[in-house]
Amino acid sequence: MKTKLLSIFSLFIGFLGFSQTEVYFKYDEAGNQRYRGPNPAAKNAPAEEVAKKEVKTVAALQQTPPAMDEKTFWKQIRLYPVPVNDVLTIDWTEEADNLIESVSLYQHSTVHWKFQQQNLPGLNRQLKINMTGYDWGVYILRFTLKDGRVFGRNVTKR
Repeated sequence: MKTKLLSIFSLFIGFLGFSQTEVYFKYDEAGNQRYRGPNPAAKNAPAEEVAKKEVKTVAALQQTPPAMDEKTFWKQIRLYPVPVNDVLTIDWTEEADNLIESVSLYQHSTVHWKFQQQNLPGLNRQLKINMTGYDWGVYILRFTLKDGRVFGRNVTKR
């Protein structure tokens, strides 16, 4: 009896708990897939029209200036003191400020988030993290950029 109730309950949760997204596919005359995504307008649009939009999107992405690579990014960031005793100070340049969306710190051994901060104008390109109550060990400082890239660096707390 319990197994039947558990089965019915889990089925009920499955129906209510998970939503499904409808995905549309569009193919050209040769059978090549030209579009896959949630856009219902693409379902009715001719394959050539969808392909032209994709080419325009790719061309627009290629015209954007090259993004800062990780090595250049870390030259724009200053972390001190490392290893950390009490307070970790992070400074960055104006150029890096335009790229940073958020800064996070988590403990390496437990993968437990200790600190997260959005990059707000009030930060003045500096962040201080009080690590006094944190355990000794290795922490990962993670920068999430506005374009979706993530750069991380190990910081030791002693």
